[in-house]
Amino acid sequence: MFSKEESSQLRREFWTSFGKSFPRKWLLYHTKIKDLSLKFYADTKKARVMIAIEMRDELFREAYFEKFLALKSIFMEEIPELIYDDNHQLENGKIISAIYVQKDQVSIHNKQTWGEIYAFFNEKMNKIETLFISYKDFIKDV
Repeated sequence: MFSKEESSQLRREFWTSFGKSFPRKWLLYHTKIKDLSLKFYADTKKARVMIAIEMRDELFREAYFEKFLALKSIFMEEIPELIYDDNHQLENGKIISAIYVQKDQVSIHNKQTWGEIYAFFNEKMNKIETLFISYKDFIKDV
């Protein structure tokens, strides 16, 4: 077990190390679609690369999720393990829609798995960014 301070320090070190290992500008929050972002996520059990649809207006959130469902077969050709979750609950309890790929049995607290997580992040985010950019005009037209 780690104290809160130790856990916080490891998390900072993890993300700093990732940034140094893959020093490129990721799309992330710069999608030009309000409340739709691409995210990296890691905790003590898993890592994810995610498209997060966080609109407060449920109708807009559903409309954007439907756009991604329409592209599902295309996206699944590139990333067959994608998970589509229209009611994804974040750690803070907030409900969003999410399309993500997950790597299990890795931990932000275990430095021995960091390289595995970083490689996963790089590979999957590159694919998700490419797909998103290719279909951005279709997606944003809600």
